[in-house]
Amino acid sequence: MLGIDPGSQYLGLGCVEARGSSFRWIGHQVVRVFTTDKSLQARLKMIHASVQEAMRLWQPQVVAVEEVFFAKNAQSALKLGQARGAALVAPATLGLPIFEYPATLVKQTITGSGRAEKEQVQHMVQAILRAAGPLEFSRADASDALAVAICHLQHRHKQRLLEKSLGTPLR
Repeated sequence: MLGIDPGSQYLGLGCVEARGSSFRWIGHQVVRVFTTDKSLQARLKMIHASVQEAMRLWQPQVVAVEEVFFAKNAQSALKLGQARGAALVAPATLGLPIFEYPATLVKQTITGSGRAEKEQVQHMVQAILRAAGPLEFSRADASDALAVAICHLQHRHKQRLLEKSLGTPLR
């Protein structure tokens, strides 16, 4: 399960595997999107290539991404939408399922509060993935990406349990 925290300057990628009701850390990284070539083309190409490489390395079967939040201005929203689109082309091309989660739901799932601070999310991600040992995060983008992946896995696990008890798939 690959979680993506899209950004126009930093891209968070995190891969987690579910083992029953527990989770196993596979890997994470933060990609610094701006380079000496600050053109839109170079940024989008770097985002896409980084997601492709993470998918090649970690072999996820599903991708989850944070939904675009309300941006402070239209220009920021546009840049974030472009970065998000570039990140999602790689899994879409491979036909992988892509799930979207609002940031408030991710925070609620991970910390119990939809208004949690990034430090709280990071702390809980480390606690959830404690078997991997202490995880080092150079930026919150990595823990945010892992949180998106964990959020999906937790909600999918709950859905499967409900489907099992009802004896029918939910849609």
